[in-house]
Amino acid sequence: MFGSPVRRVASCESTQLLLGPDDPEGAVAVADVQTAGRGRLGRVWTAPPGTALLCSTLLRPPAGSRIAQLSLVGGLAAAQAVEAALGRAVQLKWPNDVLVSSCKVAGVLAEARDGVVVLGIGLNVNQSAAELPADARIEAASLRTIDGAERDRDVLLTELLVRLEAAYDAWLAGGLASLHGELTARDALAGKAVSVDGRLARALGIDQDGRLVLDSGPVESGEVALVS
Repeated sequence: MFGSPVRRVASCESTQLLLGPDDPEGAVAVADVQTAGRGRLGRVWTAPPGTALLCSTLLRPPAGSRIAQLSLVGGLAAAQAVEAALGRAVQLKWPNDVLVSSCKVAGVLAEARDGVVVLGIGLNVNQSAAELPADARIEAASLRTIDGAERDRDVLLTELLVRLEAAYDAWLAGGLASLHGELTARDALAGKAVSVDGRLARALGIDQDGRLVLDSGPVESGEVALVS
């Protein structure tokens, strides 16, 4: 069961560093604040103490699994938890951002090391508008700035872990194909123009291997699949 055990700390460099190969699958680390939180491609993730849900979960996928897909598995679980909290549609921006009305509310980071995968999720919960980063690559929002309500982060953590365990079990049983309908229904990039190596292309959607498929237009005919 995910969340058995839960390791809670007031402060740490990153919850990603609190879990390791000696922990059981489903072990979770949670912090009130991270001093060196990070996202994909080394980007910085910051939030004032006690405002965001900052957690990591240890996974033990079978050898040979396509573990890059776990960013999408985690993103889907986060999107579903946010939908349950807000009662409104949430989108996924490939490969690991969770959006509400085009604003980022959560991000996912999957890191493989020592035979395990540590899946980190950061969710903006109770930040005010002034507490959100003004220079973010994608405009940021929190659940509070969206509907004005402050929330118990432990309640959200429980919801998130239930969703994550269900999505992970489905992935183990049937691969990303078992979640493909849920992913495509929330695809924020489908039909949008994206930049790839300085060229503009149109995103066609996420395929069943978790790749973003592009129509490269006049630069290169056909469809291009990019691995996350």
